[in-house]
Amino acid sequence: MEMVPSTMTEMWTTMGSTIASFMFIWAIIRQYCPYELRRYFEKYTHTIMTYFSPYVKISIHEFTGDRLKRSEAYVAVEAYLSVNSSKTAKRLKAEMGKDSNNLVLSMDEYEKVTDEFRGAKVWWVASKVVSATRPMAYYPEQEKRFYRLTFHNRYREMITGAYLEHVVKEGKEIKVRNRQRKLYTNSPGYKWPSYKQTMWSHIVFEHPATFGTMALEPDKKKEIIEDLVTFSESKEFYARIGKAWKRGYLLYGPPGTGKSTMIAAMANLLNYDVYDLELTAVKDNTELRKLLIETTSKSIIVIEDIDCSLDLTGQRKKKGGKAMADDEKERKEVKEESGNSKVTLSGLLNFIDGLWSACGGERLIVFTTNYVEKLDPALIRRGRMDKHIELSYCGFEGFKVLAKNYLNLETHPLFDAIDGLMKEVKITPADVAENLMPKSPLDDAEKCLWSLIQALEEAKEEAEAEAAAAKKVVEQSQDGGGVCSENCLAEKASE
Repeated sequence: MEMVPSTMTEMWTTMGSTIASFMFIWAIIRQYCPYELRRYFEKYTHTIMTYFSPYVKISIHEFTGDRLKRSEAYVAVEAYLSVNSSKTAKRLKAEMGKDSNNLVLSMDEYEKVTDEFRGAKVWWVASKVVSATRPMAYYPEQEKRFYRLTFHNRYREMITGAYLEHVVKEGKEIKVRNRQRKLYTNSPGYKWPSYKQTMWSHIVFEHPATFGTMALEPDKKKEIIEDLVTFSESKEFYARIGKAWKRGYLLYGPPGTGKSTMIAAMANLLNYDVYDLELTAVKDNTELRKLLIETTSKSIIVIEDIDCSLDLTGQRKKKGGKAMADDEKERKEVKEESGNSKVTLSGLLNFIDGLWSACGGERLIVFTTNYVEKLDPALIRRGRMDKHIELSYCGFEGFKVLAKNYLNLETHPLFDAIDGLMKEVKITPADVAENLMPKSPLDDAEKCLWSLIQALEEAKEEAEAEAAAAKKVVEQSQDGGGVCSENCLAEKASE
């Protein structure tokens, strides 16, 4: 009995020495053995081990190919495991869900969970591979994340068929339930390193606008809603007619008529993400194409003030004289604002309805402009901008919507006076809303309505003064025997 401790000591000493020797030899091999030889040895060792192992492994990577787009299979598995792993995993990561008061839990990296399907047990592991090389010293290491599924070979047919279909289907349903809509933008003036996985940055989209709160005529509002809903339910129709599942909307009208609010209402109606594309931050047509590829389905791609974004407007129109000089001056100003962007009209047209526009589906492309007449006809023709929506000055029906929103009024004795003035004066919904908004706790509904009436009367007086001045200029021009153009009349009237 007294020899046991001595024997155990000798055994542990021998084992420790053997392990140390093995680690020393392995270090020497890694340092001096050629990389190709080591890879050859590891490859065939792995093959031999796999031959004797009864388990099958499937890897689902976040990015495949040239990493242009996130794998839908990876996203579905991630959503599926977010529910199934939260009950068993010991290390979890939390993100905000659709309801900002709730957190969505998912597996942390290198965590392992067990799942069962029809009596078969499987194991999921969240892992990643870190590249040994870096683009630059101050950039983080490039990471390639993936999920690895392990199961016994006897269940191969069931797991590769029914189980994976179940995972993808349920994962997509979970993703829709937990989906938190986002507002994306492309960052200006930044050169993305090769390790970067996306060219878009985002925040949570929380704009409260709906069609119910918009100052639009009921018939126009109904028409737009029906058009949007019909589009969102037309996947099979677009496939049958051989067209990409997308639709273009051109929103045009004076400033303050609700073009940006309309986009938010469209996104809230369809539960779509919004990609706010800043064209002046796009280096060239190739980068524009990459941005398109990285957008997701169920999204609205927006280019606001397209007439001011780049030198893309009116390029095919030939003008002369003063008009040409004005256009040249305007193009020079736009070029200075856009910096070094080399996006062309041709590149933008291909972005809208070229071959690359068919990657993905269920997308809306929305342009906004204050001056539709400045846009190149090729940019806004049907088939590119399928539906043209004019958002004009506020009418009485639009006013009643705003009065209900701001003052909780459906009728008032002053409504008749406002109706009469609105038939004579042009005023934007933004100006109406500003006058209806209470400025202090003491402001009641009647005071706000009187504020609007005063604004309408002042606008009417200004319009009458401008009309009288223009009439006077015409009379003077006729007395002098000369002919004055519309631009000339406007300049003299303003003087």
